[in-house]
Amino acid sequence: MTQTAPTATDVTADDRLLEFALPAAGPNGPVPGVALVTIRRPDVLNALSFDLLDQLADTFDALDVDPACRAIVLTGAGDRAFAAGADIRELARQTSISLLTEDRFAVWDRIGAVRKPLIAAVRGFALGGGCELAMACDLIIAAEEAQFGQPEITIGVMPGAGGTQRLPRAIGKARAMDLVLTGRPISGLEAAAMGLVTRVVASQAVLGEALALAAVIAAQPPVAVLAAKEAVKLADELPLSAGLRHERRAFFALFASEDQTEGMAAFAEKRHPEWKGR
Repeated sequence: MTQTAPTATDVTADDRLLEFALPAAGPNGPVPGVALVTIRRPDVLNALSFDLLDQLADTFDALDVDPACRAIVLTGAGDRAFAAGADIRELARQTSISLLTEDRFAVWDRIGAVRKPLIAAVRGFALGGGCELAMACDLIIAAEEAQFGQPEITIGVMPGAGGTQRLPRAIGKARAMDLVLTGRPISGLEAAAMGLVTRVVASQAVLGEALALAAVIAAQPPVAVLAAKEAVKLADELPLSAGLRHERRAFFALFASEDQTEGMAAFAEKRHPEWKGR
C-alpha cells in the first residue's frame, strides 16, 4: 500500500481497493480507539482479489501495532455485499503449480493472526471467500437479509480459505456439511440461529451497531483484551485441560499489569478506571 501507517491523529487512506480511517467516523463523531476498514470494489460486489487481500493484511498489520487502535471494524462498500466471494476471473487462471509456488493464499494466515479485536459488519452477500473473511473476524454483526454461504462446490471446487474448518467450529459438523456440500446460502437470521453471527440488526443499523460494539471493546483495558481474545481463540485448538492451563497462566500474568492494579483500585474507589495499556 502507498499509505502510511495509522497514527494517533486522524488518519484516512483511500485507493482503488480499500479505505481505512482511524478513528472511525461514527454517527455522533469520531469513535476513539476504533478503526474502520472498508473494501471498495462495488463494481464486482467487493470480490476479493489477491491484491485486495494483500492490502487488507498490510492494513491490519499496521493497525495491529498502532497503540491508538484498540478495535477494528471491517465492512464492504455499499449495502449489496460485504464480499461476494473470490475474484473468480482471477482464480480461474490459476493452476495447482501457481497456487503452490506463488503462495498467495498465505495472506489468509496473516489475516487470521490479527491480535486486535476484529468485527465484521455484514450487509448483503458474504459468500465463499467473503464468508471465510467474516468468519476470520472475532465477531459478526449482520443484516437480517445478509447472505452467508460457501458455494464453491457449485463451480467445481471446495472452500480453500477456512470454510471447511471455521464453519464446523461455528455451527457444528452437520450444518456445515449441509452448507458446504450443497452450496446453499443462508440469511443473516438463519446464520444467527445457527450461531454463526453475533448479532442481527436491520441493514441500515449494521455499521452503527458494529462501531458501537467496537467502542465498548476499545474502552476496555487493552492488555486484558489481547489476552482474552487469544485464550478464546485457543479454545478451538486445544484440549480442555490445555486450554484451562493457558487461561490460568494468562490470568496470573495480567496481575503484572498496571491496568490490573488500576482496575481493581477503581472498583474499590467507585470511580472509572484510566487504562494505560501496560
